[in-house]
Amino acid sequence: MHYEILGREDAQAPTILLSSGLGGAGRFWEPQLESLTRTHRVVIYDHLGTGASPAELPHGYTIADMAQEALALLDRLEIRRVDFMGHALGGLVGLQMALIDPARLQRLIVINAWSRVDVQSERCFRVRLALLDGSGTQAYLHAQPLFLYPADWLSAHHDRLLSEEAHALAHFPGEANVKARIGALCAFDIDAQLGAIKTPTLVIATRDDLLVPHTCSRRLADGLPNANLALFDYGGHGLTVTVPDTFNAAVEQWLGDPLAVPVTAVPVTGVST
Repeated sequence: MHYEILGREDAQAPTILLSSGLGGAGRFWEPQLESLTRTHRVVIYDHLGTGASPAELPHGYTIADMAQEALALLDRLEIRRVDFMGHALGGLVGLQMALIDPARLQRLIVINAWSRVDVQSERCFRVRLALLDGSGTQAYLHAQPLFLYPADWLSAHHDRLLSEEAHALAHFPGEANVKARIGALCAFDIDAQLGAIKTPTLVIATRDDLLVPHTCSRRLADGLPNANLALFDYGGHGLTVTVPDTFNAAVEQWLGDPLAVPVTAVPVTGVST
């Protein structure tokens, strides 16, 4: 898989692995890199079958497969202990890694993720797949921001989104891979295993997330033995993009001292320009 190592180069620096959502691109984390590279060696990667990691994904592809791929990358880089941050599907990868190899993860941050898929999320993915099948790739990509961002942010960043849509169309990984990845995230269910994940975890969610109800994150925080919940009022599913400064500050605070951050509501309102 394609990867990049950024930030601090000294051997004593902590390492954090960043895993993106359905799109799979490592550069999804661009708004977080300046903040994280001040304190960490940062590893980003393109998931298998996306971006610069081309592959034909196998039948029955699962989140567990993705977790094994991430662990294999860490083995390749000779990284024995790592912090991990994952958005949506990437968060599922981190939760699965914590079950497969708990000694590998020092701390875990999961953003707008879930222990089992919610009916609202399934509804959204059925609509997206219907667009892909019935109207084609361009319609699928044109509709994608509707599920990710608040309406006022969409309106204020229209030109940017058109540019990103053109880039995504030029680098689309293929219908089969997209369907395999959606199938994997919809099949994911570790609800009964949450108590086995002892890794200190920060669960982040937004109240206005259309794609993944914030109740899914509350369920995670309640089920994980060592979890804190940061609940944002505003930001949508893609809050790492829409409110990066506030998001980054919350992550910096928790990475600095996980025990100091209580369950909290983060009052963020209005469009970020």
